Amino acid sequence: MAVAPTLSEVSDDDSADIETVDSEQPQRRRRAWPPHILAVLAFLGMGYWITSGIWADPARRSVLYNEGDHSFFEWVLGYGVQIVAHGADPFWTGLMNAPIGVNLAANTSITVYAVAFAPLTYLAGPQVTYVTILMLNLAGAGIAWYAFLLRFAVKHKAAAFIGAAFCGFAPGWISHANGHLNWTAAWLPPVLLWWMLRLRTPRRWLLNGIVLGLLMAAGFSIAPEMLFDLVLAVVIFVLVWSLSRDTMPQVLRAAPRALLSLVIGAVVAGALLAYPLYMHFAGPGSFKGTGFDQKRYVEDAAAGLFYPFRSLAGFFGIQRGDLAANQTEGASFWGWPLLALMVIATVLLWWRAGRSRKSTMRALTVVGLLFMVLSFGPRLHWFAKEYHDIPLLYAVVRDWPIFDSALPARFALVTTGVIGITVALLADRVFSRRYRSYARVVWGVAFVAALVPIIPTPVLTSGRATEPKFVADGTWKKYVPRNGVMSALPFSSPSAADAQRWQAYTMSRRGEQYRIPAGYFLGPGGLAGTGRAGAPSRWTDRMFLKAALTGFVDDIDNYDRSRVREDMAYWGVEAVFVPDKLTGTAGPLFRQSLIRTTTDLFGPGQRVQDVLVWRIRPGIDPQSIPGEGRDGHA
Repeated sequence: MAVAPTLSEVSDDDSADIETVDSEQPQRRRRAWPPHILAVLAFLGMGYWITSGIWADPARRSVLYNEGDHSFFEWVLGYGVQIVAHGADPFWTGLMNAPIGVNLAANTSITVYAVAFAPLTYLAGPQVTYVTILMLNLAGAGIAWYAFLLRFAVKHKAAAFIGAAFCGFAPGWISHANGHLNWTAAWLPPVLLWWMLRLRTPRRWLLNGIVLGLLMAAGFSIAPEMLFDLVLAVVIFVLVWSLSRDTMPQVLRAAPRALLSLVIGAVVAGALLAYPLYMHFAGPGSFKGTGFDQKRYVEDAAAGLFYPFRSLAGFFGIQRGDLAANQTEGASFWGWPLLALMVIATVLLWWRAGRSRKSTMRALTVVGLLFMVLSFGPRLHWFAKEYHDIPLLYAVVRDWPIFDSALPARFALVTTGVIGITVALLADRVFSRRYRSYARVVWGVAFVAALVPIIPTPVLTSGRATEPKFVADGTWKKYVPRNGVMSALPFSSPSAADAQRWQAYTMSRRGEQYRIPAGYFLGPGGLAGTGRAGAPSRWTDRMFLKAALTGFVDDIDNYDRSRVREDMAYWGVEAVFVPDKLTGTAGPLFRQSLIRTTTDLFGPGQRVQDVLVWRIRPGIDPQSIPGEGRDGHA
């Protein structure tokens, strides 16, 4: 969009001069701060409303449907304190997945957030920082879209507010609010688009390029997949818009300075991202493709006709949750009234536009439809049924670089942005024209019918175990040296992440640290060299996880003890502990089964504050470990 027109050119005033929008000395609009302040407060209030379940008790509440990602991002935020306080490598860590470590550049490690919010994390803990960022992501998206639409697309503040409210709190973003601090950063698209549009101006080309490079680097560190989707959408928009002979003179006129600024931006971003890009694609612990099944994480072609689970309509049971891969990846679910309104809006805005402005509307429509088709994935899904004999566009590009690492469903979020812009343009047209009373009533009913049912409701939460005093008080230091290997049981995994959370909270306090085996992260080990969630499992962690999740206790024999001895030596584990309370993604775990399994392997544990501790000597048979200090209490 570096050489594209502003979106206000799709208005119905054919006499408007295109160049007046981006002239060197634009006419300053009279400032009306009260409406803007009210809009900001409204978006902040909505962000708090969506996250209110977590705000009720950040230490004891987690998102219901994606506790694993919630815990992972808390770990990343805790690690941010280590980056700031001790100069830890932002893109590689040995604190998790001992003895190998984890490539954080290949994960959604939100480095900018982790560093920028490190002071808050140190003072209040990762739990508070997590919900703060989530709230600000949602509110910031609304604020950024409001400013963008008012600057480049519409004249009326009410139209900008309506479009921004949809763009910032659309069903797709609310779905990702279940654990994703990266994919809720929906303020990135309007901010980047704003600066891309500035590239058309001849003044401050150097500054514009530098700022764009900084924004691209920040965007990559927060949500690289979102950044890829946005850049792809901009390229397609510009190409489609440039095909018209009416727009070609504008392209030729603006291209030199825009390209110069783009080069500056690429140099700045490349310098900042050289190391993280190397780590992401070729560093130790990197992998090809994605750790998730691209055939599963797609949008059902029928999903857009229905309402989302967490919405006003969903609250009254008018929704189809079975059309999404899970509660976190429902990127469409706009409802048929909104889609019908979009058809009417597109026809109306196109019909009243001049030839140059039709080029803009054409490009916007193509981007929206193309990304919707991409979101359907490699094969058509219709009402939860996959049609293997109907290949789609993504089947062609799925093996291309970067596409092979993306999840198709998320492309629909670009379509969400197109819908939000179209909503704002239509609202601006309605507010600008002198309709008769009955016509205004009809338009009002249409907007209410389309938008009110998808008003979001708070993200659902569930209870979780709080940090044991054994960890919080630093008592663990008596059982393992600095940077030694210790873990809560079961070892951290996608279905039980407490062990990783306890380490995250320790990291946020700056002091001595311990390492953990396994963990919840993305790393190598998947099929055909692709990634997977977590480290490849071993005999011992499968045994502990089975006991914790199912309550089943294996009969321990010498073969089991031999395998445990090998695994403990591999990890270098020096101590393990079981807290009095522990939870998994499906709720409380079977603590007594876990204790019985551990006792059969290592003998009775030692009661220390609110945990049972077992000392481990790597390389020594567990049954030969002395029982000094064990009181047998379980």
